[in-house]
Amino acid sequence: MKISRFNLISKIVIFIIMMIFTIFALFPFYFLIKSSLKPGVEIMRYGVTFDFNFKGVNLDNYLTLFTSRDGIYFYWYWNSIAITTFFTVLSLFLSSMVGYGFAKYDFKIKNFLFLLVLGVMMIPVEILILPLYKLTIFLKIINTYWGVILPFAVSPFAVFFFRQYASDIPNDFMDAGRIDGCNDFGIYFKIMVPLMKPAFGAMAILQTMGSWNNFVWPLIALRSNKMFTLPIGLSSLLAPYGNNYDMLMAGAVIAVIPIIIVYLFFQKYFITGLTGGIKG
Repeated sequence: MKISRFNLISKIVIFIIMMIFTIFALFPFYFLIKSSLKPGVEIMRYGVTFDFNFKGVNLDNYLTLFTSRDGIYFYWYWNSIAITTFFTVLSLFLSSMVGYGFAKYDFKIKNFLFLLVLGVMMIPVEILILPLYKLTIFLKIINTYWGVILPFAVSPFAVFFFRQYASDIPNDFMDAGRIDGCNDFGIYFKIMVPLMKPAFGAMAILQTMGSWNNFVWPLIALRSNKMFTLPIGLSSLLAPYGNNYDMLMAGAVIAVIPIIIVYLFFQKYFITGLTGGIKG
């Protein structure tokens, strides 16, 4: 009885602690939504408050956001969706194939190449910006979607992640595929990809968030206003001659929606993908 009572009390304490953390985590979203429904002057006047008074809230900021500047926000939103979608799909495909190759095939200088992958993970992105910028100009893909996508399409972290996950999958599955007449690509697409669904789900969330929030490289690779992504476009609302915090908050609220949808869609694979693969 004492043990069960202790377990009950411990669960209640853990629940309370987690609820407190949840409230602190959700408060920025509450402030964001509330601020998007009020004039920007009130944000500057009162700042971040715990005030729950919703007097004077309206949708004017959203209407202004979608109708001002020739609907430029729609261009930013579409650019972010297109770049993030192409980047995530291409990154998952290429990175998973490379990681799978490192995990399941033996070839010369395999260990050396994998050490290079680990070494690239330690290089700050800022060091690569200048050579990548010259490369995009040489390839004539500056100010295009591909100029943003291709330089980082193969992620060293994603390669490492898929390699570790694929290493936990028994080779018996590959042997069975070869007995049934599958070639190497057939084994990858028909056997390995279904087995690595949790890894794809977890990495899809991480890659989508990274691309959606990416600011530095798109700022360098994109030049025209209509080609900007959401982070660049929203940051342009803050200028030395006037700060449109009301439109910024409204734009940020809508910008969060795709990330929430992606997480809800892949969340059942997220924990499984991060904790390991199939144990043989």
